[in-house]
Amino acid sequence: MEFNHLDPIGNEEEPRRLFRNHRLRRGIYILPSVFTVANLLCGYYAVLATLEGSTIDFDNAARAIGIAILFDSLDGRVARAMGTNSEFGKQFDSLADVISFGIAPAFLAYAWGVRAVAAVTAPEAMHLTQMGWLIGFVYLGCCAWRLARFNIQGMAPGGNRYFVGMPCPAAAGMIAATVHAIKNPIQDGRISLLWLALILVLGLLMSSTVRYSSFKDVEWARRRPSLVVVLLVLLMGAIVLFSEITLMVLASTYLASGITMYIVRSVRHRMASRHA
Repeated sequence: MEFNHLDPIGNEEEPRRLFRNHRLRRGIYILPSVFTVANLLCGYYAVLATLEGSTIDFDNAARAIGIAILFDSLDGRVARAMGTNSEFGKQFDSLADVISFGIAPAFLAYAWGVRAVAAVTAPEAMHLTQMGWLIGFVYLGCCAWRLARFNIQGMAPGGNRYFVGMPCPAAAGMIAATVHAIKNPIQDGRISLLWLALILVLGLLMSSTVRYSSFKDVEWARRRPSLVVVLLVLLMGAIVLFSEITLMVLASTYLASGITMYIVRSVRHRMASRHA
């Protein structure tokens, strides 16, 4: 008579446990993709709202881009926290970002900042319209370039503290924050030219080597002074109650931070070279 050293009950439970773990693992992989799909949906809605062309629709499109930024930050953090990073998720996220932070902001920037002016100033409409098309395409191309470069090169050398070039969500956020703050479409040709200059600058910053903080080195789980918690709560309250001015200030500050750090580094490098 032979004795089986393996428990029959254990043999039955082991496949069940492996099956449950497999299902859980599959669910974990799906979760980041759900946030990516939500990001893509927001970008798609932003394009549709922009095509409607009213002031409320423009504001809704700007809000949708802002929500897309939130979903984009969540999918990466969830994937890293659960250890479910994959090449598929990386490429899927980039394709969604092209829609939400490339095509949707380019549509919104043109429709909100150029189309109304072109309808009012008929003699200059053709040149302004063509300039709007061109700069919008430059912005979109720089966004796609930025995403492709990030997929290959990743973060700036030395860790995860800095992005190389302005992140696409931040550039799109600057456009969305401006539209959300002002709301009414631009109807002055001179202001429209300034608006197009801003769009061009955002595109060039995305494709540049200017470093921008990623805030990935911030340890959110660490204990913080109570003052920091109070300030964060106040900031969240300001975003909810005074979203127009608060988001505009945040987007503008982040835009200026990269340029300021670049100038400071350049000055320090030149001074070091002279003393060497």
